[in-house]
Amino acid sequence: MRLARLFQPRNPLFWVFVLLNSLSTVISYLLQTQAFPLPIALILAGFALGNMYYGIRIAIRLMRTSP
Repeated sequence: MRLARLFQPRNPLFWVFVLLNSLSTVISYLLQTQAFPLPIALILAGFALGNMYYGIRIAIRLMRTSP
């Protein structure tokens, strides 16, 4: 498993990984800067945690691929 294997622009999983991380960043920013009602904040936090979970799984999968 190599960290350098994360950068694979020709692999569609790489772009899903980038999209999930970007979306988590945007959701985290919104949760910190905006005052949402509690149910909406919990839903957004759940999405951010789900994105983090799937992002880590994709990152591990990308790092395990052979060159």
